Amino acid sequence: MRVSLKYDLRHLAYRNKDGSFGTQAERLKTLTKMADDLKGLGYQNMTADSLKPKHVEALVKSWRGQDLSVGTVKNRMAALRWWAEKVGKPGIIASDNAFYGIADRKYVTNKTKAVELGGDGLERVTDPWTRYALRLQAAFGLRREEALKFRPKVALVAIEVGQVVQLKASWCKGGRPREVPIRTAEQVALLQEVAGFAKGGSLIPSNKLYVEQLNTFKHQTAKAGLSKTHGLRHQYAQRRYLEETGFPCPAAGGPTSRQLGIDDKARDRDARLKISRELGHEREQITAVYLGR
Repeated sequence: MRVSLKYDLRHLAYRNKDGSFGTQAERLKTLTKMADDLKGLGYQNMTADSLKPKHVEALVKSWRGQDLSVGTVKNRMAALRWWAEKVGKPGIIASDNAFYGIADRKYVTNKTKAVELGGDGLERVTDPWTRYALRLQAAFGLRREEALKFRPKVALVAIEVGQVVQLKASWCKGGRPREVPIRTAEQVALLQEVAGFAKGGSLIPSNKLYVEQLNTFKHQTAKAGLSKTHGLRHQYAQRRYLEETGFPCPAAGGPTSRQLGIDDKARDRDARLKISRELGHEREQITAVYLGR
């Protein structure tokens, strides 16, 4: 019996669990869509191993004909490169997206997306695990998955100012571990609360799987009007920028990079590099999403 491309890609993904749970799920979703696209483009009876440059070019041409953002196309290209690498054919895809006419993603925005965890929104969250996860997101700029999987017993050597929160690879996007500094007494107090509540575990109840608690988190935050929790990372980044530079970032009404003098430009650069690392990104450029430019 001939195996379908979709089935083959699914098994390829199951055999190569790179990155966090969320990354794996999104990659599988993207690969499944590619299998459908290739079938619709007339490529029948493919397997994962039969990927060729003509398939890559056909997919890219199809995507460019749709109303897709540059970011979406780049994410699909990343999944396509992952596929090629896992079947031993990394060379069939050009290393530069510009080869396919894919423009650079536009990161710069001076319109803030920061969200404050205040008012009565948090009070409407009745699930205590979700409440603590939200507070960790706000205090340390964590992603949703990182906050839910956070285990104080593993992440903390000591709960005091000057120490760091150690985020493990399995909690983080792309499987990249990182450290976030503990800077304030308020952070210390929160970590002590979370450690007492978690009792050696994470912010996923012992009777639930991650995906089950994720659904609870989504339901609770939507019901409380807090569904855009990624904005908590924006708020964290903007707060850290002000602490590091002494002036607000462009997205928070501060001066743009063109308006900065030589000394302030150096502060700006150093702050962005530090914040990028704390948020789990590899490039300073991505901070423009959070801080503006």
